[in-house]
Amino acid sequence: MTASLRLASVLRVGAYRNLFTAQVLALLGTGMLTVALGLLAFDLARADAGAVLGTALTIKMIAYVAVAPIVAAAVDRLPRKAVLIGADLVRALMAVGLPMVTEVWQIYVLIFLLQSASATFTPAFQSTIPSILTDERDYTKALSLSRLAYDLEAIVSPIVAALLLAVVSYSNLFAATVVGFLASAALVAVTRIPPRPAPSSVLRFWRRTTEGVRVFVRTRSLRFLMLMNVVVAAGTALVLVNSVVYVKGVFALDDSALGLVYATYGMGSLLIALTTPRIVEALGVSRTMLAGATTVIAGLVGALVFTLSMDPRGSWWPLLGVWALLGAGTSLINTPSARLLLAASTEDDRALVYTAQFSLSHACFLIAYPLAGWLGAWTPPAAVLALLALAVVGALAGRRVLSGGANPASRSARLPARP
Repeated sequence: MTASLRLASVLRVGAYRNLFTAQVLALLGTGMLTVALGLLAFDLARADAGAVLGTALTIKMIAYVAVAPIVAAAVDRLPRKAVLIGADLVRALMAVGLPMVTEVWQIYVLIFLLQSASATFTPAFQSTIPSILTDERDYTKALSLSRLAYDLEAIVSPIVAALLLAVVSYSNLFAATVVGFLASAALVAVTRIPPRPAPSSVLRFWRRTTEGVRVFVRTRSLRFLMLMNVVVAAGTALVLVNSVVYVKGVFALDDSALGLVYATYGMGSLLIALTTPRIVEALGVSRTMLAGATTVIAGLVGALVFTLSMDPRGSWWPLLGVWALLGAGTSLINTPSARLLLAASTEDDRALVYTAQFSLSHACFLIAYPLAGWLGAWTPPAAVLALLALAVVGALAGRRVLSGGANPASRSARLPARP
C-alpha cells in the first residue's frame, strides 16, 4: 500500500493524471481485444489457432517496425495533442470492424491498420511525459505507474472479459475496445499538453526516420537496452501466442480459463512494478534489468519442463506459476528501461529516440512471434526451446555490452559510444 501511495503522488499533476487515465482506459479495451482475438482465431482456425495468432501478431510487429519511424518523422513537428487524438480515432474505427471478420485474412488487414495507428500513438505518448514531469524521481515513479497500468490491464481485462463471456459472446468484447479508444481520445482532448520546443536544428525527413536508430547505435546503454528487448520478446511471445494453445487445445478448458492465464502473467508483473523504484535505487537500472533477464530465462526453463511433461488429463496449474515468473521478469526489464531513453536523448531528438525504441523492441517480436506460433503449431517443446535459446543469447550479449563500461541512467549524462 505504501509503495502504491508513493507512486500515486505524481497523479497530483493534472495533465499527467489525465494522460495516465487515458492510457488506462485504452489499455482496458486493448486487453479485452487480446482475449477476443485469441478466441476469434480459435473459432476460425481451431487446431491452427496458434499459427494464425502468431501470424497476426507478426503482422502487428511489421506495422510497428516499418510504420513507426516513417510516421514519427512525418508528425514530428505537428501538435502532440492532434497526433494522439487522431491515432486513437483510427484505432477505434479499426476495432469496429473486427467483429465482422469471417476470414483469417481479414484479421490480418485490420490488425495491420489498427497497429499502425498504435505505432503512431505510443511513442508520441511516451515522449510527452518527460515534458510534463520534469523531475527525474517523478519520472521514475511515472514509469512504474505506467508499468502498473499495463499489469492491471493484464489482470483486470481478462477478469472482466471472463465475466462478460459468461453472458455474452466474445464478439461483444470488441465493443469495449472501441469505447476505450474513444474515451482515451476525449481525455487527451481536454488535457493541456506542453507545445513542442523549437528545434535547435532541422533534419530532413528521411534523416529524421533514422535519427533515433543512430542514437541507439552510438550509445552503449541503448545497445544494452536493445539486447534486453530480445529477452522480453522471448518471454512475452510464449505467453501471448501459446496460452490459447495450452488452455483450449491441450487441456480443453473454457474461455474464462484463458482469461485467468493471462491475468496470472499480469499479476507477476504487477508485484514487481510496485517495488521497481526501490529496486532501481538499490541495484541501479542495468543490474535490475539483468535480474529481469535471469528471471525470464528461469521462467522459460520452467515452461520447457512443463511442456515436455504436460498431459491433457493432468493438472494445468503449474502453467500459472510459470506465467507469473515470466511476468515478473519482463517487468524488471521494461519498467526502468525508459530511464535509459531519457538519459540518451535531448528535447530535439526525444520523440525520435522513443520511436526507435518502440520500433526496435517490436522488431525483436518479428523473430519471437513466428518461433512461438509456427514452431508451436509443429511441436510446442521446439517453440519453447527456441525462445529459451533466444533469451539466453540476448542476456549474455547484454552483459557483455555492459562490461565495456559504466551505464549511468541519469538525465544529465549521455553515454559515449563504446570504443
